[in-house]
Amino acid sequence: MSKQITVRLPDELVEFMDRLVDDNKASSRASVVARAMERERRRELAERDAAILAEYGEPSDLDGLASYAGGTALSDLD
Repeated sequence: MSKQITVRLPDELVEFMDRLVDDNKASSRASVVARAMERERRRELAERDAAILAEYGEPSDLDGLASYAGGTALSDLD
């Protein structure tokens, strides 16, 4: 399900989005905005996780997982 919204953006951001679409790096302006929002959501989650780790410390049993995740390519970020 999706919801249509109206957003005002500076001209330079719209021009950037249009270049991405023109260069076939995005299928539409909406896809650029959705991708940016997904990145922001992941950033917020990572910031929250970092705050939790800072408060409680990092459990040593997650060291292997952290190493693996650190080397995992996130193709949707390219």
